[in-house]
Amino acid sequence: MRVAVLIPCFNEAQTIASVVRNFKEALPDADVFVFDNNSSDGTAQVAESAGALVRREYGQGKGHVVRRMFRDVDVDWYIMVDGDDTYDASIAPRMLQLAMEGPCDLVNCVRRETEDSAYRDGHRWGNRILTGTVRMIFGDRVRDMLSGYKVFSRRFVKSFPVLASGFDIETELTIHALELVMPVAHMDGDYKGRPPGSTSKLRTYRDGWRILLLISKMIRHERPMAFFGVIATALALLSLALGIPVILHYLDTGLVPRFPTAFLALGLMVLAALSLVTGTTLDTVTRGRRELRMLVYLQHPVFTNR
Repeated sequence: MRVAVLIPCFNEAQTIASVVRNFKEALPDADVFVFDNNSSDGTAQVAESAGALVRREYGQGKGHVVRRMFRDVDVDWYIMVDGDDTYDASIAPRMLQLAMEGPCDLVNCVRRETEDSAYRDGHRWGNRILTGTVRMIFGDRVRDMLSGYKVFSRRFVKSFPVLASGFDIETELTIHALELVMPVAHMDGDYKGRPPGSTSKLRTYRDGWRILLLISKMIRHERPMAFFGVIATALALLSLALGIPVILHYLDTGLVPRFPTAFLALGLMVLAALSLVTGTTLDTVTRGRRELRMLVYLQHPVFTNR
């Protein structure tokens, strides 16, 4: 079977050679691709010298790189890993074996810290909060959502419509697997800190905020009935809270002294009805899009070692 190791990179000249060598040693029959994302420190040249197949993506952001990787590389199994030399390449064959034995469309490496410096506190808590949010809304079959070390089947890759542009791509990958109810597996793997002089491209608050925005957008896209239903319920309750006293006063006296409140209550109820109609309509559209993705997914055969 054809296997490719995909390494998205931005200014990782200090670590990329080690990552390429480690994965070529762990998977000697796999093609190792490094997709350089406008690096200014010679990452592409270092990767090429280490034996990688180097490609370039000029749209800045990990999401753009993943889109290019998934479009351009055509194999049976894909292993995606960050180029910062924090993940254990030696477990790649076992992750691949687990994916083929399942068969599983996604095998996620659950990070196991080997050094105190592996995680920053903000990253650790942010990962727990964001992963917990996705588990609560889309399903609890995922652990360590923001891990950058994953194995994908060809069916997963070719049915995945990449929308994200930055580090929020990890969230989108996870939700895609959960929404199509794909077989998912996990494997614990060592996770170490970056070597001295190497800096993370992840910005705790900025990227955390972007991921939260993506989650809310995915709820709107993938769960429109729930999203707009909550809005409709809130508007309807507010309308009733404002309107019921006016109605009771009218029934008592036959007068409507608070016309502005009455009109506001009526407007809120109309907005609630519109939100409900919007949710119902978009729910039908979402179902059609999900069925289309499933059809694309089913067009590709299952590759196993059985």
